[in-house]
Amino acid sequence: MIVFWFLLIALVVVVAAVTLAVVGGGAEAVLPEAEPDRVADGLPEARPVARTDIDALRLPVAPRGYRMAEVDDVLDRLGAELAERDARIAELTARLAAAPEDAAPPAEAGRVDLGKDGR
Repeated sequence: MIVFWFLLIALVVVVAAVTLAVVGGGAEAVLPEAEPDRVADGLPEARPVARTDIDALRLPVAPRGYRMAEVDDVLDRLGAELAERDARIAELTARLAAAPEDAAPPAEAGRVDLGKDGR
């Protein structure tokens, strides 16, 4: 009979402890609100994104996060396309700088100077 009362009291104590843990003990929360995971070193805001920015980017992982291999493949492709774009822009800028000043760029070849009064 003593064992029965011991088990009954132990069961009541455990139920009370679990109830208090779930309820949270009043106005104060048992656990503080967790800050959401953020990218530690995000993409630059003051300049265009470069390949090195993509290579250095690390995304946070959550318990039900993402498939790392797929995201890494997408970031690799994005980085390669950015590098190709930057190389093409540099090539076109170099061509434009190397062109003689008296030759009009193709976009302005058909343009006519109207003068100050617009006629």
